Amino acid sequence: MRRGFTLIEMLISVTILSIMMLFLYKSYSSLNHSNSFYKKEVNSLEHMHLIKKVIFLDFSLAIKESITILNQKKVEDVVFMQSSNSLHKRYNPYITYIMKNSKLYRLESLKPLTYPLRKDSKFSVDYIGEVDSFRVFKSEKEIANLFLVHVDFKNEDNILLKIKVLEGS
Repeated sequence: MRRGFTLIEMLISVTILSIMMLFLYKSYSSLNHSNSFYKKEVNSLEHMHLIKKVIFLDFSLAIKESITILNQKKVEDVVFMQSSNSLHKRYNPYITYIMKNSKLYRLESLKPLTYPLRKDSKFSVDYIGEVDSFRVFKSEKEIANLFLVHVDFKNEDNILLKIKVLEGS
């Protein structure tokens, strides 16, 4: 007499296997969903960290006398400076922060720029993000060389940095 599985035993084992596979698939799907969520959050944090780093290095490595702040509106400043921080491998580039259509840009050039920008101006543009306001305040004490930079982003956290220009700059 041959021994084998009965039809009922096979149906029960296939049902149990199907239930296990269903739970494994749901776990796998949930893991993928959480991984994509955390990847998006980490990318956002890295982006904000990079923006803070660039702004901090621009101001802290700026040549003291080169920083000029033009107040355009209640929520908008234009900042001109010369800094030893360069994103485009230039030696002591001229950097301009400008807000246009609620978007903040960082301009880097070899020659000083004027506001409003001329058509023949040559510069590299870095997009910072969509903002509600961009303000830069200088300390009243000339000795301190302190700046307060406030960037109010539309869909991200705000940035508020207190930056001192380094003495060697």
